[in-house]
Amino acid sequence: MTAYLNALGLVCALGRDKQEVARHLFAGDCGGMREQAGWVPQRTLPVGAVQGNLAPLPADMSRHHSRNNQLLLEATLQIRPDIDSAIQTYGRDRIGVVLGTSTSGIDEASQGLAHYLREKQFPPEYDYQQQELGAPANFLAEWLQLSGPAYVISTACTSSARALMSAQRLLDLGICDAVLCGGVDTLCKLTLNGFTALEAVSEQRCNPFSLNRNGINIGEAAVLFLMTRDAGDSQPIALLGSGASSDAHHISAPEPTGRGALQAMRKALDRANLQPEQIAYLNLHGTATQHNDAMESLAVATLFPTGVPCSSSKPMTGHTLGAAGALEAAFCWLSLSPDNRGQALPPHVWDGQPDPELPPLQWVTPATRLTSIAPRYLMSNSFAFGGNNVSLIIGDAP
Repeated sequence: MTAYLNALGLVCALGRDKQEVARHLFAGDCGGMREQAGWVPQRTLPVGAVQGNLAPLPADMSRHHSRNNQLLLEATLQIRPDIDSAIQTYGRDRIGVVLGTSTSGIDEASQGLAHYLREKQFPPEYDYQQQELGAPANFLAEWLQLSGPAYVISTACTSSARALMSAQRLLDLGICDAVLCGGVDTLCKLTLNGFTALEAVSEQRCNPFSLNRNGINIGEAAVLFLMTRDAGDSQPIALLGSGASSDAHHISAPEPTGRGALQAMRKALDRANLQPEQIAYLNLHGTATQHNDAMESLAVATLFPTGVPCSSSKPMTGHTLGAAGALEAAFCWLSLSPDNRGQALPPHVWDGQPDPELPPLQWVTPATRLTSIAPRYLMSNSFAFGGNNVSLIIGDAP
């Protein structure tokens, strides 16, 4: 069954709506990556923060307060008319919510615990529910008064890619007629210090697939799609195929040959009934760590021996962790959108120095153009701790 992605709301370091994000994305603009102190002791790190004040939660939703939910609210407001139309068409009990997150409201919870250690009591605004992984879905379903299934998937950096897969299954099974799906993650000390402890964070802008790559940058984002069985009014874009694998090689390092990544990509192609040469663009996971880039380049070179235009968008956004899968699927959506009249693609931003140990890939440059002739098929990869691999194919709907 075709899963139409009929509306998209997003916010990230590139901008606060689709138009702003697309403009900066296709320009290869890394201006949203800014150095900040205070996250990790004695270090100043580039992070992909959303700048400016966020929309406040409604007064009757105060117990759901977190920056994570504020980001989610901002993405949701962008497509509120489409959501209201879906409610009118299908009813509140036929609309589900499936989101990916790895942070939820842990930053606010951490501040509450720190207050408790100092003052021997929690601050008035503290609520344990802030840190529950299910908090974003609970907030959204309660605010919109939806009574369909509402839950969160947390599989680290594949969380929101898996949320899209699960949303499609809810449609396939007839449990829902529409699903709000995507992901949200927020900058917080927990993740920045955790990745620092793994010696995985770069003090410079990340440099994927370069000889000089030395780690990730971390960012924040919220992405929300309205997925339905029915095409919307504009040019239809759909999730056409998805594949997942769990190679369980190591808790924090990928299987070095790329076997698990390759399996996920092949499954996605099989489910979309496509051949590798039909893929017009590949958004790489491309974290700029030594092992992940090495593994992914091997897998891509194996699957696409004649090459495929590809890039990593993480130098522009940072790695948005639980939101990354949905965010990079959104970049494919923006590339296919009729608003992308120049047929641009996200360029690969790096220092141009290839690693001789890696197979060469076909990098997207500012001059690279996507064909305007439909159907077009774009792939996006997400890989996570524990060997958890997902590949999605977004394309012009049949």
